[in-house]
Amino acid sequence: MLRRLGLGLLVIVMAGCSSVEAERTAAPTSSAPPPSSTPAASESRTAPSPSARAEGRGDVAATLAGMSVEEKVGQLFMPVVYGSRADSEHRENTARFGVGTPAEAIEKYHPGGVIIFPWAGNVSDAKQLAALTTGLRRASGKVPLMIGVDQEHGIVSPLGSIVTKLPGAMAIGSTGDPANAREAARLTGTELRALGITMDFAPVADVNINPRNPVIGPRAFGSDPARVATMVGAAVDGFHAAGIASTAKHFPGHGDTSTDSHTGLPVIQHSKAQWRRLDAPPFREAIEHGIDAIMTAHVVMPKLDPSGDPATLSRTILTGLLRDELGFEGVISTDALNMAGVREKYGDAEVAVRAVLAGADVLLMPPDMPKAYGAVLSAVKSGRISAARLDASVTRILRLKAKRGMFGTVTTNPGLVRSPAHLKAARRIAGEAGVS
Repeated sequence: MLRRLGLGLLVIVMAGCSSVEAERTAAPTSSAPPPSSTPAASESRTAPSPSARAEGRGDVAATLAGMSVEEKVGQLFMPVVYGSRADSEHRENTARFGVGTPAEAIEKYHPGGVIIFPWAGNVSDAKQLAALTTGLRRASGKVPLMIGVDQEHGIVSPLGSIVTKLPGAMAIGSTGDPANAREAARLTGTELRALGITMDFAPVADVNINPRNPVIGPRAFGSDPARVATMVGAAVDGFHAAGIASTAKHFPGHGDTSTDSHTGLPVIQHSKAQWRRLDAPPFREAIEHGIDAIMTAHVVMPKLDPSGDPATLSRTILTGLLRDELGFEGVISTDALNMAGVREKYGDAEVAVRAVLAGADVLLMPPDMPKAYGAVLSAVKSGRISAARLDASVTRILRLKAKRGMFGTVTTNPGLVRSPAHLKAARRIAGEAGVS
């Protein structure tokens, strides 16, 4: 959900690591295409190590085998780093990570990714942002860094000052034409990739059935589950056509809330039958279109899980509904862990551990990175989080990176942003949506 307080980010995997999950992820394979052939004589002269060759082509199993426990735990995290350059000192980095520069924070904690925000000093113009993302990737070492942003357009548009302006989801949904959703996502993804950003925390898959919803509203494609599902599927196709990872949010659904989960803990009284009819269709559609990640919601649905825990910490919802019933096999990300909706019941250290046990793969925006990282690492070393459970999440994260080309060279082209062709397409979409 990503705003100043937080993000709407992925959703969750499985909780206790059943034997089925262990078997399903014990022998990960790469989904990346094979490397181009190289003459044998040349290869013998250069003699790169097997692990180096594996990393270059995105060999997930070999990369996982070469990682330490500390590096694996780091892959679960996606924090905010502060500053406009990878090598620039910033007092917030010192306060939050114990090191001064974004590059040093990445080298220290080995995070699987970082999230970009203007309020963190990350964004001034396209050329600067492209240089920042390049510097961040260079600091990541042997495992590529995923760089994400919450670029929904409309009211959530952290890069709005530098990228092509497009209508928000509800305006696009009002056109009734999924081609507009696909093209808007393709344009967005193309520009993000040109800036070195490889994941967008979009599209919003919530069905906004509560007109007084204080946090979703125009961020959703509409209030009809079937129309929202069609638009979400088209948007996923558009992001993938641009070569960027996409995230459907906020599972199991944030559309019928009257509380903002940035500041409180919403409760939704949908029965399981209502959930299947009202909330689930867009997520089903996203999964059918190969969505890379799903972000959790910090909402309580007592008729789906009577524990009182938000969905982000619920194994019943993340594993039982998302994994088992909907069949999702990709990455589950939490929404931002600095939001009040997930912090009311447990401390920041315990929240991170419980999210992993519930099935989350990515821990987005922990408010205290050292505390959360230390808690997860301790839980792994004590056996509370099993080695197989950790490997399952890291495998999913690495597979996503391989699938979206993050193991290869990520080139930037800031001159592509706001190109005449993109501006023309955006004007056409805005015209159909009735947005000036």
